[in-house]
Amino acid sequence: MKLKEIAERLDCTLDGEGEIEITGVNSLERAGAGELSFLSNRKYTPLLQTTRAGAVLLPKDFGQVGLPALRCPEPYLAFAKALEFFYKPPRPAAGVHPTAVIAPSARVGPNASIGPYAVVEEDVEIGSNAVLHSHVVIYRGAKIGNDFYAHSHAVVREFCRIGNRVTLQNGVIIGADGFGFAKQSDGSQYKIVQSGIAILEDDVEVQAQSCVDRATV
Repeated sequence: MKLKEIAERLDCTLDGEGEIEITGVNSLERAGAGELSFLSNRKYTPLLQTTRAGAVLLPKDFGQVGLPALRCPEPYLAFAKALEFFYKPPRPAAGVHPTAVIAPSARVGPNASIGPYAVVEEDVEIGSNAVLHSHVVIYRGAKIGNDFYAHSHAVVREFCRIGNRVTLQNGVIIGADGFGFAKQSDGSQYKIVQSGIAILEDDVEVQAQSCVDRATV
């Protein structure tokens, strides 16, 4: 992709040669001749003297540098967007793996991808374009919106509610029991039923091995 095209797509001001071919992005220390880098923290300014990057994203008010530059208000944000020009996470094809288990009463929207050993229990509702990787488990009665993406070993517990465009990274548990015990007269602890539910609204991403517990009520 030519540097001038990247400038247009990121709404940056271009300083220097726009015909340079950019093949990827990288840090100032590691970038090569065909890669785009960025500077947002000025304490790293000395790296501009030694970088081999083909071009760099800079703040609008930064001085002249000895390589082509794309100037913008937020170089770090622009760099994050530029990453998407060169890397697209693979998306599995639609379909249900033969080892997946989907309850007869579950309703799964169109264009879903259900991976090996995934389980969708009774009365679950999942919207369109869902991706459930291997060993994902959706407990009974959960309700999930469109564009749900669950990585391997994610779990959504019974009756939880999840909105649209939610991503669960590996090992996330939504709706596990919270910590609730009542002390009895003999000193032992009586477990309190966690009858509440966990709710995630639209456009949420939960990072790996995290847990969003359900409450008592």
